[in-house]
Amino acid sequence: MQVLDGVDFQVEDGEILGIVGESGSGKTMTALSVTGLLPPAAKICGGEVIFRGANLLALSRRQMNRVRGEKISMIFQSPRASLNPLYRVETTLAQVLRTHRNLRGESARRVALELLVDVGLPDPPRVLRQYPHQLSGGMCQRVMIAYALASNPSLLIADEPTTALDVTVQLQIIQLLSRLRKEHGLTLILITHNLSVIAELCDRVTVMYLGKIVEEGPVLEIFDRPRHPYTVGLLASRPTVHVEGTLATIPGQVPDVRERPPGCPFHPRCPFAKEICSEQHPVREKVDSGHSVECHFWREVG
Repeated sequence: MQVLDGVDFQVEDGEILGIVGESGSGKTMTALSVTGLLPPAAKICGGEVIFRGANLLALSRRQMNRVRGEKISMIFQSPRASLNPLYRVETTLAQVLRTHRNLRGESARRVALELLVDVGLPDPPRVLRQYPHQLSGGMCQRVMIAYALASNPSLLIADEPTTALDVTVQLQIIQLLSRLRKEHGLTLILITHNLSVIAELCDRVTVMYLGKIVEEGPVLEIFDRPRHPYTVGLLASRPTVHVEGTLATIPGQVPDVRERPPGCPFHPRCPFAKEICSEQHPVREKVDSGHSVECHFWREVG
């Protein structure tokens, strides 16, 4: 069973790349492939993951542990579930600082407090003493971001960092990530199904469907001139105060990867589909500078 199929993208230094798509599109599996955190039953059958000139797939487990901790950090979907309920914030943060920055004692505590201040947590000394269950969802997410920043990574992968939060806290996390990107020079891969978050935060966006990249380009270009029917459907389904009546939807649902349709994977749900779409997979074509799409009829879309 092939979950990802020819996923190919790059991220420039200091850039925020958004990866968007419905549940089951392969967004999280892409992130886990980059970080080497795939479940035991999964494996990468080919290709490369190039980071700072090195192929991460060729590294030993020990070498990958150093890269993953010191150069690449990841924020997971559920912040509360990602925090160990048995340890106070200070204990876990001190462990990260000791492992990756060789800091102990008062030095580690000072840096831990600075990290909590940096992510906008009120009363950092109190937060350090608390357990995860004593923190709100937004506070847990900020603590997770502090953990991710503790090792001074150059690449941060955020997997659905706002999904479990209410709308006002979502905005705060978006603003926080934007500020950290500017202040720390972070390169960020943001995985989300929320197109509003993509529009607010990202420079470029990659649209995934059933384990494939179907469209990629600058955020403004994709939002103004989408060329893949799937991207058009995603954008049309956004809730907005300016549209009255029934919310637009994409018919059907993402199929199981074990039942991947032949040809273009989106053709059973596509209003532009013709016979060739069920027989032949489209090749990636250049629409404009930095904008590419995989669709037989992209010129008719938009």
